Amino acid sequence: MDFKAYLDEKRVMVEEALEGIFPGPEGPAADIISAMRYSLFAGGKRLRPILCMAGAEAVGGEAKDVLPVACAIELIHTYSLIHDDLPVMDDDDMRRGKPTSHKVFGEAVAVLAGDGLLTKAFHVMTGADFVNRVRPDALLAVIARIAQAAGYEGMVGGQVVDIQSEGKAVDPSIVEYIHTRKTAALISASVVSGAILVGAVEDQVKALASYGQNIGLAFQVSDDILDIEGDSRELGKNVGSDTRQEKVTYPAVHGLKRSKDIEKELVQQAIESLAPFDRRAEPLRQIAKYIIARKR
Repeated sequence: MDFKAYLDEKRVMVEEALEGIFPGPEGPAADIISAMRYSLFAGGKRLRPILCMAGAEAVGGEAKDVLPVACAIELIHTYSLIHDDLPVMDDDDMRRGKPTSHKVFGEAVAVLAGDGLLTKAFHVMTGADFVNRVRPDALLAVIARIAQAAGYEGMVGGQVVDIQSEGKAVDPSIVEYIHTRKTAALISASVVSGAILVGAVEDQVKALASYGQNIGLAFQVSDDILDIEGDSRELGKNVGSDTRQEKVTYPAVHGLKRSKDIEKELVQQAIESLAPFDRRAEPLRQIAKYIIARKR
């Protein structure tokens, strides 16, 4: 398959749908809409919504049928980035080659922009047109899974332990705890949600959850490595911030060489999880390989 063409096609689908979700900034809400749009359209890879669509395709569904949930996941991801960048969190000045939200709009509006994106995600997933096109039980299961991945059992919980662990010598299980929740939880929920919405059976859901967990963890390990070896111009942010902030990362705990080995092992395990699926899961296999090859 032409993997680049696949990514480009799906990214365009997501971009167009996101444009339809948010109106142009006008009226009393102009400032908060501008802040939400600023981060949402800052040039992200759209990996999570693409995984959602690829998960649907892997079990015989169509990408367009899960587009609202795919977009909702991207809103949640973007909210998390805005909050991660805040001075009380990671205190980052650049994201995707642009000043971070709080640098442009101030901390108060940045916090509220993140809140607005998070809540809009659930509005999008429960829109009347979409609700009438999917099985109610499937949609409820998906909303529950995404909410769990975004909350204290997922991203929020991982971020808390991440902050609390800065500058400390920790057991390797702690770095896995952080990465599994902070990054892997929403990535796994993304691919599984797409599949559930189009009628995946239990064994397929389990296999895709394993795939998502492994590539999610591999993605964060890759991020850790890129923070050491990456090019700040390609990454769109400064490298070395993890070391400066004494973050708990895989290279900090396991060393760089072992971290690269772990990354490869996780990708291989992810691909093996897809053994029950046919060629329709090829985009998922290619995405797993892309995680190691990516430069940003």
